[in-house]
Amino acid sequence: MHPILSTVLQRLGLGILTLFLVSIIIFSSIALLPGDFGEQVLGQSALPETVDAFRRELGLDKPAWLRYLDWIGAILQGDLGTSFSGRASSGNDSSRTVWELISPRLSNTLFLAGVTAIIAVPLSLFLGITAALKRNSIYDRAVNAVTLTTISFPEFFIAYMLIVLLAGGVIPGVALPTLANITESMPLGERLFKITLPVITMTLVIVAYMMRMTRAAIINLLASPYIEMAQLKGASKTRVILKHALPNAWAPIATVIAFNLAYLVVGVVVVEVVFVYPGVGQLMVDSVSSRDIPVAQACALFFAATYIILNLLADLIGIITNPRLLHPR
Repeated sequence: MHPILSTVLQRLGLGILTLFLVSIIIFSSIALLPGDFGEQVLGQSALPETVDAFRRELGLDKPAWLRYLDWIGAILQGDLGTSFSGRASSGNDSSRTVWELISPRLSNTLFLAGVTAIIAVPLSLFLGITAALKRNSIYDRAVNAVTLTTISFPEFFIAYMLIVLLAGGVIPGVALPTLANITESMPLGERLFKITLPVITMTLVIVAYMMRMTRAAIINLLASPYIEMAQLKGASKTRVILKHALPNAWAPIATVIAFNLAYLVVGVVVVEVVFVYPGVGQLMVDSVSSRDIPVAQACALFFAATYIILNLLADLIGIITNPRLLHPR
């Protein structure tokens, strides 16, 4: 078997094993949440007999290991379960499945992450390459100072500062919407306008990481012997970076891009809550508050799977673009 194919299969197996272990952690963490799920869903005024019957109906009276096996077995068959809140409020016949609740939110989260990635990835690559070209210049120092500032603040602080500056009337003539309450019936232009502040918030956070890693990768390669040889032959600095350094820097850059794309989907929870954006992150927070176990578990598993898959993709890109990783010294 080809060494690259063998390594790819090993990474895939490791990813599946990691996802299995993460599913155990997700199930255990949600099961250990304080409070009784039956009372939380039905209300404190519910009779004990009603609560017990409700718990038996949902299978909450079974041992934890058996409930886990039922849950993971259903997921392997493509069944995410049924919302507890839907059952309690409207009965079994009209209850909503977890997929019916997640699917519209999933499209919203991917829409927000996609728009941010379209802006953030090219911008970070441009800033990283130009900063490497103008190393130690005023431009390089200014870009580094701005990115270090954005890295030092948490996402929710940046979000609230943008709300004050761009929606609070501090800047005359600028009044962006503070609530990103989009719907499927909205035109594309209106949806883009509604998510302006969330996109700016997430862009400021991830551009800092990607830009600095791109800059570091380029500068590190500029000290290589083959780069010095290209410079001695009279090649311009721009040509040296674009033709010689950048192709060899794709492995670390691709890894950083994959990590930050994972953040766009996984770390979007805080941004969605701040701007009341109808995504998977907001749904997970609401489901944890209402003790809707199947929805909370499905949202957490989706975030974990996304993070693992994108990190696995980064590993594969690094291996394919740099086969020397298969033969370490």
